Amino acid sequence: MAFLFGRNRQRSAQDIVRSTKDLLQRLVKEDAASPKIEEELSRTLALMKVTLQGTPELEAAPDAVYQLVNGVLAESLLPLLVDNIHRLPFEARKDTQNIISNVFRFRNPGSTSSEPDALKEVLRRQPEIIIALCNGYDRRESASPCGGILKEALKWDAVAAVILYDEPADNGKTTDIYSDVDVTKLSSGRGVFWKFFSWIDKSSFEVSADAFDCFRLLLTKHKQLVSQYITTNFDRFFSLYNSTLIQSDSYVTKRQSLKLLGELLLDRVFYEVMTKYVDSGDNLKLIMYQLKDDRRMVQYEAFHVFKIFAANPNKSYEVQKFLIMNKQRLLKFLPKFLEERTEDEQFCDEKAWLVKAIGNLPDHTSALKPPEPKQNGVAPAQGQQQTGSAQVRS
Repeated sequence: MAFLFGRNRQRSAQDIVRSTKDLLQRLVKEDAASPKIEEELSRTLALMKVTLQGTPELEAAPDAVYQLVNGVLAESLLPLLVDNIHRLPFEARKDTQNIISNVFRFRNPGSTSSEPDALKEVLRRQPEIIIALCNGYDRRESASPCGGILKEALKWDAVAAVILYDEPADNGKTTDIYSDVDVTKLSSGRGVFWKFFSWIDKSSFEVSADAFDCFRLLLTKHKQLVSQYITTNFDRFFSLYNSTLIQSDSYVTKRQSLKLLGELLLDRVFYEVMTKYVDSGDNLKLIMYQLKDDRRMVQYEAFHVFKIFAANPNKSYEVQKFLIMNKQRLLKFLPKFLEERTEDEQFCDEKAWLVKAIGNLPDHTSALKPPEPKQNGVAPAQGQQQTGSAQVRS
């Protein structure tokens, strides 16, 4: 590996890495936990952490950091650490999180690469490490350390692309995001990105909360990349988002999902996603149902999504029809809706505007212009579909 050449490696770095690797392999082979191996492994991991990040009293030596990072990559220690982080004692798991994060951050002196050099090496040669970190949400013991590493690594577009465009392959290889990726190709729904819906919905509270934080960061940090991906996979994404997250039995998941949805739909980067979402009468019905939730914050977050439907100047026939059919009910409901929020001036202004806008709707659906009939079973085109490919640049 070109990244590994250029300096003589210190024997001490090799010894630390190889000792850690040997202890991990022995730990995996043991039928039951071995206190002696765990203790030795914890010691070597603590030493690696101190070497990489120093202590409050002593800064890390750049050359020692370089040698250790090279050793970790040369010995392929990262996959072994990620795959077995759940087997480690609590403090050792925290040290391992720090070790991997420090390796991912490492840059060669004078480097101008868009990603840190070590992370770029991992993404080029072993991108499955990113997938394995995501799969850390399968276990309570590994969720927090793996999630912590992921959330820091998600500063970089390339890491987000690995997660989004992951597809199971017969050879077990992870998608090479440095080659052309066809952004118009539908996802199979079997990649690691789609597992986040289940992790958020079905895991313990601690794991669910961490998975949602990672999911939210992925969607909001890499807007251009995610907007294109959701546009291509619109039906699959919102089928899961609506049924799994917005209709979740968990109060926290429901409230956070509505808030995130509102943020995405109001962001200009997601304009195409927004226009398609608010064209759907089924989506409107779902959001209006959340307005009647017993919990005030769910109602509040649902309101900020509902107002997007009402404010859309180009409402679909389906949405207009549903709003007109419920016009009188809405005019009775909205003035009393969250009326205790008198100090929230923006909310009060928006609610007053909504009441006025809905009041201006026709009283009967007969006033609506029916949608144009389909021609040969195909609806009139709404716009040219984007085709082509995108490349994550190195």
